[in-house]
Amino acid sequence: MMMKRNLLIVFLLAAVLSPGITIAQDKGDEDKTMANQVKDRDKNAIDDAVNGWWTASMKTHNERIAWWRDARFGMFIHWGIYSLPGGEWKGKKVDGYAEHLMRKEKIPRAEYLELAHQFNPVKFNANTWVKAAKQAGMRYLIITAKHHDGFAMYNSKVSDYNVVKQTAWKHDPMADLSAACKKYGIKFGFYYSHAFDWEHPDAPGNDWDYKNPGGDLNLYGGRDWYDLHPELLPKAVKYVNEKAIPQIKELLIRYHPDILWFDTPQKLPLSENIRILKAIRETDPDVVVNGRLARGANNLNMGDYKNTADRPAEFFPVDGDWEAIPTTNESYGYSKFDKSHKPVNFFIQLLAKSASRGGNLLMNIGPMGDGEFAPEDVNILNGLAKWMDKNSGSIYKTTKTPLPFQSWGVSTLKGNILYLHVFNWPANGNLVIGGLKSNISKAYLLTDPSHKALSFNRINQLDVSINVTSQAPDAADAVIVLETKGVIQTDSTRLLASSGVTNQLLAFDAELVGKGFGFGDGKTDKYYVDGWSKKNQLIKWNFRLIQPAKYKIVLKYLADNSDAGTYEFKIGDMLKKDEIVPSAKATVKTVNMGEVSLSPGTHTLQINPVEITKSALMKIMEVQLIPLNN
Repeated sequence: MMMKRNLLIVFLLAAVLSPGITIAQDKGDEDKTMANQVKDRDKNAIDDAVNGWWTASMKTHNERIAWWRDARFGMFIHWGIYSLPGGEWKGKKVDGYAEHLMRKEKIPRAEYLELAHQFNPVKFNANTWVKAAKQAGMRYLIITAKHHDGFAMYNSKVSDYNVVKQTAWKHDPMADLSAACKKYGIKFGFYYSHAFDWEHPDAPGNDWDYKNPGGDLNLYGGRDWYDLHPELLPKAVKYVNEKAIPQIKELLIRYHPDILWFDTPQKLPLSENIRILKAIRETDPDVVVNGRLARGANNLNMGDYKNTADRPAEFFPVDGDWEAIPTTNESYGYSKFDKSHKPVNFFIQLLAKSASRGGNLLMNIGPMGDGEFAPEDVNILNGLAKWMDKNSGSIYKTTKTPLPFQSWGVSTLKGNILYLHVFNWPANGNLVIGGLKSNISKAYLLTDPSHKALSFNRINQLDVSINVTSQAPDAADAVIVLETKGVIQTDSTRLLASSGVTNQLLAFDAELVGKGFGFGDGKTDKYYVDGWSKKNQLIKWNFRLIQPAKYKIVLKYLADNSDAGTYEFKIGDMLKKDEIVPSAKATVKTVNMGEVSLSPGTHTLQINPVEITKSALMKIMEVQLIPLNN
């Protein structure tokens, strides 16, 4: 006993005589303990959900999401006090997302509040907005009830930082929109920024007023602040308890939305996101929740559907229910400077593409500060309305196509009916559907009210030819209806066009051999496959021809300073080696690979690494086979 007492005294003396070392050791142990507590907290939250309330809530998932699956098309609206300056601050143009004005210009909360006092959108009319959405064929509408600036666009009793208390307008537009959506039969919902809040002193994001983590300064370790500095987590928990959860419940109880939409979950630890989801399910078990609230490692996604990336031009492969969110220009909030609006044809074809892959399109509009839609957005909506008025049946209640990729466009499915969305109309009047083994009972143009039959003939066991006019009835997307007999049967190998149209083999649609590949987000210059870092990885496409063809072959890829090496390109009798040419800004490289003649039958186009001299080989986008036949 005496010996133990003496050892204890020696230990305490050592602690006093060497305080720096002991404190450092204690601090290190404390940090490890706290970090472990955070990980345990996430694990416990997952276990609690999976073994209880979340699993129980997913028993009614199919009933809850049925309307969303049928809708296929919705309107996203980013509208707040940031819409008033429209991307301008103190006479200066502010690049990027206009709704991020407060963050980009590091505007103090007090000064931002002065901007709110000027907000007076007297031209706002909820019926006008909702009618525009309905006429454009949109079946649901989601609007920013609170964006990252923390400003509530409704009469919140939780926080006075809201549109009724702080603006000259003193009006609740969410009440109007909720009523208008019910009036016109549109499903209604909110985007709520749960993890980012630039006005709240305890929330992640504001590092200019409060020096909080989660902002551009990357304080406290940046993205992983809650793992590296778990002692800061109680502040964020306080924000979630005092503002985020109470306001979300407020929205649910007061407006009874059909859907809630969230983003930037990485600003909070998974445990907090799960806790918010639990509060939602306890308040309203029937509301649909998107996939950007509670998601984690190993493809964990606790929402009702998955989300692809923002502003897509192409879609990477996704299983199950998913949604894409393009915007009419490049900003989600209104920017007076951003005139990069895409043409109507872009959105018509994007809608058909998403439906053909079993996804929804939630197209964003950024209304102006006075409450009206910008003229460019009105033109796009009017163009969509014109097309959807006659073709909406090929979108609503459709499912993923069973057909392989087609050179002329895409297709959607409803029961035993195929809708062919023809983007590249055949000038020779002969539309070939590759891989359709089922027999057709009737073919006709969807826009033809008489459903006059189009003649067709079977080329072989896998392919069918439809006789059409030489001129497209719709330059954007002419829809042909195929009524088939029985369950639709198809062959999965793609049929290439031998003449008339460029065959675009997207990397998104390739067979990826080996582990480690990843996908770009699908934007105009980012529809690539990356993660090509090992020599045992290769990319290939299998396809068929029913007649001889000669092609010019073009390869498109991105390569920055982390990409370098050589590759081998194989197709038919072509075997070519080439070197990757990187650039600091990773501009798109277009490489003419030469010409190749191919015989009828099945072929494989394959790209193998020969040598990878940096982190990866390249970010491959697509291969084009351009017919040289007359």
